[in-house]
Amino acid sequence: MKRRENIVLIGMPGAGKSTVGVVLAKHLGCRFVDSDLVIQEKYGKLLHELIEEHGVEGFWKIENEVNASLTLEGSVIATGGSVIYGKEAMEHLRLIGQVVYLKLPYEEVAERLGDLNARGVTLMPGQTLRDLYEERIPLYEKYAHVTIDCSGKVLRDVVMEIARRFY
Repeated sequence: MKRRENIVLIGMPGAGKSTVGVVLAKHLGCRFVDSDLVIQEKYGKLLHELIEEHGVEGFWKIENEVNASLTLEGSVIATGGSVIYGKEAMEHLRLIGQVVYLKLPYEEVAERLGDLNARGVTLMPGQTLRDLYEERIPLYEKYAHVTIDCSGKVLRDVVMEIARRFY
């Protein structure tokens, strides 16, 4: 992997994309970008406000557009959990970097997540977290260049495993 290439983190909400991303960027001496924060900055609203205003599918369009337009080099990018619904975004992110899926079993995801609305988790009416998990796993696996099993691992071990894979 070239130093100018990006590392793009995908996975379920609560998988640790932002936390791992910050520590990984510090470890590698590069920039950290959280695409959820880019969205909030661009629109001047919190994720849950955008979801309330535009609906789940409207939010996915915003997320797709913002992620598909990222022009970064040599950065660690943490994406929102629903980024994988945006075909253009995922094709773009695969082109500009190595996509790393932070994989966690359902039980650990459920344990880590608090208020889903406050976290900006996009659930369709009547959809459970388990339904969402089952729906997204094949998409994460489809788009990932690399899968890191994070189950039962401490932050430092996940960061070192990713760093060893690419540098």
